[in-house]
Amino acid sequence: MGGGGKQTQQESSCGRGGGVFTWEEVQRHSHKGDQWLVIDRKVYNITDWVKRHPGGARVISHYAGEDATDAFAAFHPEPDFVRKFLKPLLIGELATSEPNQDRDKNSVLTQAFRELREEVEREGLFRTQPLFFCLHLGHILLLEALAYLLIRVYGTGWLQTLLCAVILATSQSQAGWLQHDFGHLSVFKKSRWNHLLHKFVIGHLKGASANWWNHRHFQHHAKPNIFSKDPDVNMLHTFVLGKTQPVEYGIKKIKYMPYNHQHQYFFLIGPPMLIPVYFHIQIMQTMFFRRDWVDLVWSMSYYLRYFTCYTPFYGVFGAVALISFVRFLESHWFVWVTQMNHIPMDIDHEKHEDWLTMQLKATCNIEQSFFNDWFGGHLNFQIEHHLFPTMPRHNYCRVAPLVRKVCEKHGVTYQEKTLWSGFRDVVSSLRESGDLWLDAYLHK
Repeated sequence: MGGGGKQTQQESSCGRGGGVFTWEEVQRHSHKGDQWLVIDRKVYNITDWVKRHPGGARVISHYAGEDATDAFAAFHPEPDFVRKFLKPLLIGELATSEPNQDRDKNSVLTQAFRELREEVEREGLFRTQPLFFCLHLGHILLLEALAYLLIRVYGTGWLQTLLCAVILATSQSQAGWLQHDFGHLSVFKKSRWNHLLHKFVIGHLKGASANWWNHRHFQHHAKPNIFSKDPDVNMLHTFVLGKTQPVEYGIKKIKYMPYNHQHQYFFLIGPPMLIPVYFHIQIMQTMFFRRDWVDLVWSMSYYLRYFTCYTPFYGVFGAVALISFVRFLESHWFVWVTQMNHIPMDIDHEKHEDWLTMQLKATCNIEQSFFNDWFGGHLNFQIEHHLFPTMPRHNYCRVAPLVRKVCEKHGVTYQEKTLWSGFRDVVSSLRESGDLWLDAYLHK
């Protein structure tokens, strides 16, 4: 590091990719407008690239100033193709005296995970079974057709309408899991086919935006349960999560809501409102403000199809009421499935931990069964999904024993619970966080 002469010499060599840097130097470039990261000991200046990054500027910026080797491998099923874009960004490499990991990341766990990934690749667990996804798409389309035929043949009575809404909510939830597969590039070998089918499923079958989902969800995977980096724990002051945030809010006398009752009002503003209100507004705002006209066209194709099918039976107002109720039901399904794997887990500020430790602290599994696999889109294997997000979900059950074995060997906690325990722990963790806030608010 040293004085200005050395820094000038290093910066002059950056453009030729011949610089030699320490971790301390890399870590200084971790701010907006000045961002470096490390992949396989190579140092890249991503300052100008972040705005063009296909996964969004934020997700890659979250790794500014640190090692991104495992995150890079996790998100890119075609690494050789992606390295073509990295080549112009190369400014040098780590000094030979520098370790492979930055800060206090566990080198033993890092190596253990990379060996596990090599074993998983050798076993062919990243290969897709096309029939699985064809059948899954087929059963979604069958549910859509069944809901429409139910109203067309049997009329619009209350019972038929309720049953239609349940069927549509089921198809929407299952389409949500399928778009998740395409969004993670886990179905086709070529990313462009995954992107195309992703837009079809999330746009035409669900009325949402692929780019909105990508930019939001990849951040969650890159830094799960980390405040200011994972948007899924940005609760807009409606809830306090984990054990750190409640105390911070309490000490600062922050009281946007009566947080000691959040485990109760969660049932009123959490599951009922996330998809039909918050996500819907955010999706539409994102498409318009970013001028994402392609996603908007895909989204409008869903609503055109829906209102063409149901307006003749219910009228415009009735069709709006029906889709709102469908979103209400779907939202409950989505919230409980996704939050039982994360809210009860460690939620805190950035600690710069290794990939295996970070993901295992933020996720837990739900017991495997045919129903749990279908109900949660195989996200009951949340640990395996977070470690290997591009892996086809039908292989999670095969990789799980390998992950568990590594965790047992190195003393890493691997949590698995029943479906009911998962639901219960969401509420109990909210209650615990609320109590921590109240104690800090009153006594600290």
